[in-house]
Amino acid sequence: MMLQNRVYLLFIFCIGISVQAQNEFRAEWAAGGSGGINFPSVSFRPKVLKNTMTGYNGGVTARWITEKNLGLQFEVNLKQQGWSEAIDETNEPIINPYYIRRLTYLDVPLLTHIYFGSDKARFFINLGPQIGFFMQESTSQNLNGAIVVNRPNEQHTMPVEKNVEWGIGGGPGFEFRSGIGYFLLEGRYYYALSDIYNTRREDFFSRASSQVISVKLTYLVPIRK
Repeated sequence: MMLQNRVYLLFIFCIGISVQAQNEFRAEWAAGGSGGINFPSVSFRPKVLKNTMTGYNGGVTARWITEKNLGLQFEVNLKQQGWSEAIDETNEPIINPYYIRRLTYLDVPLLTHIYFGSDKARFFINLGPQIGFFMQESTSQNLNGAIVVNRPNEQHTMPVEKNVEWGIGGGPGFEFRSGIGYFLLEGRYYYALSDIYNTRREDFFSRASSQVISVKLTYLVPIRK
């Protein structure tokens, strides 16, 4: 009888801890804005040698923490992608030749938000699909009609042919939670599963897909807990 009472008390105690743990969690809505720097490139086949270039990213973010350690994050961003070419030889003498193509997209990620930590500081990982809508492009170059030797030159005169881009993005970050809002510093990598040009058998490029490394700072204000 004594053993049964002890088992019963232990069972009640475990249930109480479980209920208390569940009661400690509150679903959370938060929204705000973000801004940062992109380091984009485009992977071409046939290969085009590239330099590092920089662009910008910025937009609005809404996050819903649905359960402990897990949530959803929705963003609408203006993002600058493209590529910069490494040019070492042309068919005509040019001082400091360069070619840079900048592509601007309206980018919409839908991310799974996984976090660990306390009410003050958290580490997190965002991961999920995103879709981009091409808006405009611009070119900076110092070739003056010259041709890059032993490399493709077709991309210099080809406009973007695909107006919609999709892929997978994600990365780690750190969140500091204060009385005036949440501050998030995040690194992210995006890999496009589509191409900016047509890549059929009869087209020149068989691959022309974007990759972007980003560093961004986000500020969120809690809407409801």
